[in-house]
Amino acid sequence: MDENDISYIIRGAIFTTYNAFGPGLLESAYENVLSYVLRSQGLEVKQQLQLPIYFNDVELDAGYRLDLLVNDLVIVEIKSVEAITPVHHKQVITYLKLSGLKLGILVNFNAVNISQSIIRKVNHL
Repeated sequence: MDENDISYIIRGAIFTTYNAFGPGLLESAYENVLSYVLRSQGLEVKQQLQLPIYFNDVELDAGYRLDLLVNDLVIVEIKSVEAITPVHHKQVITYLKLSGLKLGILVNFNAVNISQSIIRKVNHL
């Protein structure tokens, strides 16, 4: 499966999670449910994966954690906030650059319409 195939499955899993619980939960709750749904569909999911930064060829732990990494190809950044802001978009792009991956999905579960709160972000390597 490539990134597009995986992102299609992720999108469906986001809808499943949102339809079960709606808005209002903590990000950690959505993360655990979404991880469960994705794993039940046969995908490999890593949660709270450390994302180091490199400076002068030295690996440094700067405290960055990926909410989800799916099949080692797609980053999922989960939010449960009043509104997505520009810094949330920048966060996903930065994670993509640091990881060298191409595709990230930013999702805000605290939304009236979840379909408008799933945003694909692409790292133009």
